Amino acid sequence: MRQRGNTGYFPAYPAHRVAPAPSGPDTGYRHFVPLRGRHVFSRCGIRESSVPFVTKEDKITVALLADTRFENRRRKIAAHFAAQRLDSMLVTHLTHVRYLTGFTGSNGGVIVNKDLSAKVATDGRYTTQIADQVPDLDCLCARACGPDLLREVEGPRRVGFEADYTSVSELEKLKEAAGDNVTLVPVTGIIEQCRLIKDHTELDRLQAVAELATEALKQLLDAGELAVGRKEHEVAADLEYRMLKLGAQRTSFDTILASGLNSAKPHAGVSDKIIDDGDIVTIDYGAHLDGYNSDCTRTFIMGHATDFAEEIYGVVHQSQAAGVEAAVAGAKLVDVDTVCRDIIDRAGYGEYFVHSTGHGIGLDVHEKPMASTKGEGILEPDMTLTIEPGIYIPGKGGVRIEDTLIITDGAPKVITTMSKDLTVIG
Repeated sequence: MRQRGNTGYFPAYPAHRVAPAPSGPDTGYRHFVPLRGRHVFSRCGIRESSVPFVTKEDKITVALLADTRFENRRRKIAAHFAAQRLDSMLVTHLTHVRYLTGFTGSNGGVIVNKDLSAKVATDGRYTTQIADQVPDLDCLCARACGPDLLREVEGPRRVGFEADYTSVSELEKLKEAAGDNVTLVPVTGIIEQCRLIKDHTELDRLQAVAELATEALKQLLDAGELAVGRKEHEVAADLEYRMLKLGAQRTSFDTILASGLNSAKPHAGVSDKIIDDGDIVTIDYGAHLDGYNSDCTRTFIMGHATDFAEEIYGVVHQSQAAGVEAAVAGAKLVDVDTVCRDIIDRAGYGEYFVHSTGHGIGLDVHEKPMASTKGEGILEPDMTLTIEPGIYIPGKGGVRIEDTLIITDGAPKVITTMSKDLTVIG
């Protein structure tokens, strides 16, 4: 946890933060007791001796204010409520629950009110975990998080729900729980819009996981594990193992390691094909760490480079470099796509560039913004964007080069730093 400096004065903050008390069945409600003094303080990872000017009881406030990013995120979404006359918003999409609270369990929900009060819910498996991860909110213990949070609402109120992530059957359960006093309002895009601009914690984590993944690929190449005669899945397994050994919790998506004719398939995955001399090998891979993901693609040539491989590599390299240069604050997303696409078009390979130029990355591997022929909006500082043009010619092969960028007030910051020069291995 990043500690923030203090002035010796902290505004009043509710002290009724929760830890589960052993009462009530897992299928119903569970009562909670407040955390006091050093218990909250140590739970938040701050040494008591490091914070001056406060009593032991005041240290509850210090611990809870030391990291306010989740409260700030809830404030950002609440700012959108007035436009739809919302009193509250129910959030059950787990990625968004994590974004708003820090809770990482597999069953959870949160209801955020326009006065910025909020309540989380999870089932009995996670009561200890949620007390650790969300010390600043009251928690309801129930299996059906969305419906049970709605039953806590005192109407009449207008409550938004995530229309894009709610199935028909789930909506029926929400309606039943809402009763006559709660009006359910379908909401789309509010949280996604807030997630576009990353906070400093998010940017730090994205930088760290990108560096980890870059180091794993460097180690793979230095060890000679990408080699003629090896199978695609063997090399992919070595790369994934190196990411895990360096600290990744998992891969961010299924690794793509496509050699020879397989490189003409943008999402080829991996196979038991043996890598041959002269093959183009495209590696699209990523690591997942502390909720955040990396995404990078590099293409290599094995043994010797054919004229065809050198030509399309050069075109993609030029296109990708131009896209990185164009991805500045204020640029239209559609224009970034056009810059990359025009270079490939002029080289005569336009029909073989079959996907968008890039996407945002964060808690999800693919998230807004999107740089494509239909891309909407402009780039702003602290957004993320991949730039990944490619050429894929069936029966011959393909090349893709991808970087992840952080948009700044100046030139974009490239956080996937592996060399993009044409590399012939062996």
